[in-house]
Amino acid sequence: MAIRDRGKIKWAPASFMPEGFAMTRELFKDQLRQAKPIIDDYEKEEFDLRIGYAMEFHLPVQLTTWSDGFTEIKTGKIHYIDPITYQLRVEQKPGEFERVTFESVVGVTVVE
Repeated sequence: MAIRDRGKIKWAPASFMPEGFAMTRELFKDQLRQAKPIIDDYEKEEFDLRIGYAMEFHLPVQLTTWSDGFTEIKTGKIHYIDPITYQLRVEQKPGEFERVTFESVVGVTVVE
């Protein structure tokens, strides 16, 4: 008489519940979230001066942006500042632009 068991299926993880995996991923992601840094008027003025300097001499900048609890670093040349929509147009690659809002910028560094 042959043994008829489920073999490896018996020890497989409970992958039949993808919602559980998604919830666990979100839980770990929520633990890494940070509060938005408070930027005072002097820092904003310093950011403006650095952006103006980089635009004048066509230097790349490294923008640190905050979005939904996470910071992201974007590097490129400032192409245009839109005072109506409060956005920066950053050229990351030749012909490839990305818009960054003023409110999301938490750090500016000029790369020389």
